[in-house]
Amino acid sequence: MVARHDQTTDPRLQEDLLQARRGTAFFARKLNELTDADLDGASLLPGWTRRHIVAHVGYNARAIARLIEWAATGVETPMYSSPEARNHEIEFGATLSPIALRHLFDHSAVHLNVEWRDLSGDAWHNKVKTAQGRIVPAEETVWMRTREVWMHSVDLDNGASFSDIPVPVLERLVKDITGTWHARGTDTGLQVKVDGTGLAFGDAGATDPTVVTGPLPAVVEWAAGRGKAGVTATGPGAAEGAPAAPKWI
Repeated sequence: MVARHDQTTDPRLQEDLLQARRGTAFFARKLNELTDADLDGASLLPGWTRRHIVAHVGYNARAIARLIEWAATGVETPMYSSPEARNHEIEFGATLSPIALRHLFDHSAVHLNVEWRDLSGDAWHNKVKTAQGRIVPAEETVWMRTREVWMHSVDLDNGASFSDIPVPVLERLVKDITGTWHARGTDTGLQVKVDGTGLAFGDAGATDPTVVTGPLPAVVEWAAGRGKAGVTATGPGAAEGAPAAPKWI
């Protein structure tokens, strides 16, 4: 009989899995608060309704589950056959009936959780490939899912905010986002500082930087391209308030 607990005994990975599961539960709660008619309403992402958000989160769970199957079996199982297939899947999912859309989220979340639960400790180190082409250990899929469920809970535009996201997740998000900027060289002349902490990111060598500051939830919201509320800016790029954040994903 398959065990009913995680096979991994790594305490850090167990904590990461807990954050992903808490995020999934939070998304489920915000989704269940919406009526079927509410699903037709706009989300916080331009061009996407709430239906698109739910479809995306559901199919994302299936895609990540394919990576875990890859890690478990050694048989290459990509997240998506192509970017076009991913986009088509989301557009199709957005047309499902409300009950089918809700079932998509519920069932895909359970499937992914079971795949995580049953993956052996050693297999978490097996390499898989993300949709962006990055080669990562299977344990990275937990973070991939964590950021999806927490951030898209806010994107449902149903009362959730970045302040609802746990501090460890917010801290990792800002490091992830600013690290991507740095790797692309798009943070030139830009510094980001979090109020009340020692967290600082961006172009540390800039002589006259644009400096964006604010509380951690507001900084992450801005960095993720979700709005400028709660952040302030100084320097040459701050004539009209905080500048738009560089592209992340």
